[in-house]
Amino acid sequence: MGETMSRRLKLQLGGDADMEERAFPNPFPDYEAAAAVPAEEPPRARSQLTPDELGLPFHSDGKIINNFTRRIQTKIKDLLQQMEEGLKTADPHDCSAYTGWTALLYLQLYRVTCDQTYLLRSLDYVKRTLRNLNGRRVTFLCGDAGPLAVGAVVYHKLRSDYESQECITKLLQLQRAIVCRDSDLPDELLQGRAGYLYALLYVSTEMGPGAVCGSAVKEVVDAIIESGKALSREEKKAERCPLLYQWHRKQYVGAAHGMAGIYYMLMQPAAKVDQETLTEMVKPSIDYMRHKRFRSGNYPSSLSNETDRLVHWCHGAPGVIHMLMQAYKVFKEEKYLKEAMECSDVIWQRGLLRKGYGICHGTAGNGYSFLSLYHLTRDKKYLYRACKFAEWCLEYGTHGCRIPDRPYSLFEGMAGTVHFLSDILAPEASRFPAFELGSPQRDTKVQKDD
Repeated sequence: MGETMSRRLKLQLGGDADMEERAFPNPFPDYEAAAAVPAEEPPRARSQLTPDELGLPFHSDGKIINNFTRRIQTKIKDLLQQMEEGLKTADPHDCSAYTGWTALLYLQLYRVTCDQTYLLRSLDYVKRTLRNLNGRRVTFLCGDAGPLAVGAVVYHKLRSDYESQECITKLLQLQRAIVCRDSDLPDELLQGRAGYLYALLYVSTEMGPGAVCGSAVKEVVDAIIESGKALSREEKKAERCPLLYQWHRKQYVGAAHGMAGIYYMLMQPAAKVDQETLTEMVKPSIDYMRHKRFRSGNYPSSLSNETDRLVHWCHGAPGVIHMLMQAYKVFKEEKYLKEAMECSDVIWQRGLLRKGYGICHGTAGNGYSFLSLYHLTRDKKYLYRACKFAEWCLEYGTHGCRIPDRPYSLFEGMAGTVHFLSDILAPEASRFPAFELGSPQRDTKVQKDD
């Protein structure tokens, strides 16, 4: 009995060897140690010490210091050159936002810098991808909805209203397949209904609420909710988990394929889910999933998985943390914020991934969890942690990480790392691409220190 229990506990907690196999040991001191005044310093008021003397990459107001800004800008330029060269040999028919194109990255660089050159570069990629839509998938990340939604926004910013509206019309034409009750379409973010819902919400957020009619959003939301209710009844979990979802017959937990990503989208204000549904269906489902948490603070990849191994945005704490933060915003209960902070500790300890520097299952995606928690709490500890993960990414390619299958793409490769680094330049306006929604039409230009 004792041997069996210890084996099970080992599975739940995950061994040190497995952690080392998947992540590098974090070499950075945490915020409290880094921000402490060195003992050998002459007695001065803390406010008189510079960020460099304190070992911090930002000023007291959260503004990134000039030296760190220059390092990031130099690295972005270097990585963009490598990326553009590498994309010359990439598959020209891969139109997905996940692996195939970088229009969203250049739109992000325009948002951060207000440099029109980036917007025009984004337009180049939009035109290229709109010629190669295949109609096989319908989501933002893996289907036609992504290029159409980004195309609508890029054309809108260029005041090409006809082309923008044409993209929206084609985007809405995909909806029939989404809401069809006989469809075998899943509900998850990457390839399912939540991914199409994000495309609609993205257009509404970037162009204004009138860009997409509310009834279109409501139909998709209703389809997601009905699907979750049906599986919950089928699995006899209606009381414990009113909204249950699966992908390939497995009940995944994480942001990409699982319930965390679906619940997160349903809680977005732009989705306009009524308060009764949020309170009586979404909230208890979140709480059911929370009880599957490991002792470490991490989450399993699926409800049936007992192995504490993955600390990725797609599977594990870095994706679930966004759901917990949104739940705190919606339901105002401290337990959600507390557990989000505990997720952050897991990511800090185990988030420098050997898989690489990307967004889906890499260091950049994990770094976004700190930026989002900084937005919510204004606690400089989380800005510091984000900056340290960015510092790790500044040494791109030197740690012996695995090379991704699509090394220049947004979610697996270099483009995603550039996206994260650019958000460090303006952390107050950062957003996880193709997942978090920003404030409507908010462009934040990086200001240089005087």
